[in-house]
Amino acid sequence: MTIRDLQPKLIWEQFDDITRVPRPSKREQKIIEWLVAFAEKHGFDYQTDATGNVVMRKPATKGYEGRPAVILQSHMDMVCEKNSDVEFDFDTQPIETYIEDGWVRAKGTTLGADCGIGMAAALAVLLDNSLEHPAIEALFTVDEETGLTGAFGLGEGMLTGKYLLNLDSEDEGELFIGCAGGIDTVARMEYETEAAPADYKFVRLEVGDLLGGHSGDDIDKGRANSNKLLARFLYNACDTFQIAIERIDGGNLRNAIPREAYAVVGVPADAVEDFKERYMEFGEELKEEFRHTEPRMRFSVTDVDAPAEVMSNDDMCALLITIVGLPNGVLAMSFAVAGLVETSSNLASVKFDVEGRVVTITTSQRSSVESAKLYAAQTIESVFFLAGCDVEHSDGYPGWSPNPDSKLLSATAQCYRSLFATEPKVRAIHAGLECGLFLEKYPHLEMVSFGPTLRGVHSPDERLEIATVDKFWKLLVEVLRVID
Repeated sequence: MTIRDLQPKLIWEQFDDITRVPRPSKREQKIIEWLVAFAEKHGFDYQTDATGNVVMRKPATKGYEGRPAVILQSHMDMVCEKNSDVEFDFDTQPIETYIEDGWVRAKGTTLGADCGIGMAAALAVLLDNSLEHPAIEALFTVDEETGLTGAFGLGEGMLTGKYLLNLDSEDEGELFIGCAGGIDTVARMEYETEAAPADYKFVRLEVGDLLGGHSGDDIDKGRANSNKLLARFLYNACDTFQIAIERIDGGNLRNAIPREAYAVVGVPADAVEDFKERYMEFGEELKEEFRHTEPRMRFSVTDVDAPAEVMSNDDMCALLITIVGLPNGVLAMSFAVAGLVETSSNLASVKFDVEGRVVTITTSQRSSVESAKLYAAQTIESVFFLAGCDVEHSDGYPGWSPNPDSKLLSATAQCYRSLFATEPKVRAIHAGLECGLFLEKYPHLEMVSFGPTLRGVHSPDERLEIATVDKFWKLLVEVLRVID
């Protein structure tokens, strides 16, 4: 069985087609061209803007002409993460999907169901002429994952609808009416080098097979950060073993909890065996520390050739102190919404430019309170300043303030109760959605976000629960039928 054999067939066929089109964030030209070709093939009116967003329009069905238009919104880019032992080119290769134990997965990479399944649902609505609905505007935005560029740059006149259904949520049975805002804080640390000590042996320390995940949705799940783990060991080893560091590399994307990291480290030749043994002991200690949240944690150490140069001792110490000192994870829980993370930070990546002698450290802060978001960024910034780093902040994006009295929310909740004889959960989410930016441009909008169940998002463990796609589709179709 392939995913094209699953039901509802129309939505799964669209999703399968989408997985075959490369669509990394900031490199969406192929999926933009595919969407335009889709609109032209099926005769849908469409519009693009200078940012790359695409909107397709379908007229209201008979009897629904007087109802306000509904916007079906999803983003076209995907997070491109793969396991380190997997050879894969996200710019040219289709995602390889498979079915396992009631879930759709990808072979060694992210699946792209975030937000490919939302795109597929919108396209299926456009194609299904048996549905009853008001005028539809299907909006597909670019670069949601690395900056919400599409939402920021949404062109004038792209939307006319009163209601917006964001199809980018990951928990079936939950209706989202608010989200966190976010900002990135990036530091660049120049460093001096010195000749690698002649009497040193060098090894490559690795930590891997962590769960990682979405830096918003999963930040409160107690998962380990590979950059933090490696820095903890190296910080302790500075004095004990008089180490020298050639490079550290961990994490990739600002919105993913880093799953893997490695360091090329030298120690005096007569201490190298003790050093390797101590690292593996440290690994066992951490496996015990994270036994409830990291079942696959892996540590390894291998001999490598000595580099010509290493970081100067002063700069190495400053770097390790900085990484250890950076706040990471949940910073505050909400007092307004029980169980909601209010503020967090993710130490996303540490990257060395050995030739340029610069370390780049990328972090991301989120909060549902704007002042707390800015303070979290300043907290991170202050640690970087103490280490002499150059610091930049992204423009950031606003949160989405909940409107519990919205007519769209009431209708969506009633549809869920009618269809499934159970009460949906109405929530805010710590992850960022584009809704706050849409609200700035179109303040009249009423918005609700929902979707099928996804797990392991932003990691190669990403998976989509098959049974929930049918419920997602039924809810979407029913909301379109009843909303007025």
